[in-house]
Amino acid sequence: MTPRRYESGEISRNGRVSKRGDAFTRKCLFEAANAIYCRKLGGGRLRDWAKAIAERTGPRKAKVALARKLAVTLHAMWRNGTPFREDAVI
Repeated sequence: MTPRRYESGEISRNGRVSKRGDAFTRKCLFEAANAIYCRKLGGGRLRDWAKAIAERTGPRKAKVALARKLAVTLHAMWRNGTPFREDAVI
């Protein structure tokens, strides 16, 4: 869930989210973000964070940002072998 980059000379821009990596993993991360965003399944602080982004950019971009945050959090959990703690996420 990384942004596509365009770099040429002095120009450096971030684009849309690239479709690199496993499609099933991206789909699962987006579905988890959608569930946190749309339903009250837990993750209150994450939902509030995503809703604040949605006010500025729209709900779809907020869900993608939340999916990326979940991916980064899961990677850190796997790397350190620690359980999920919502207070440490934001």
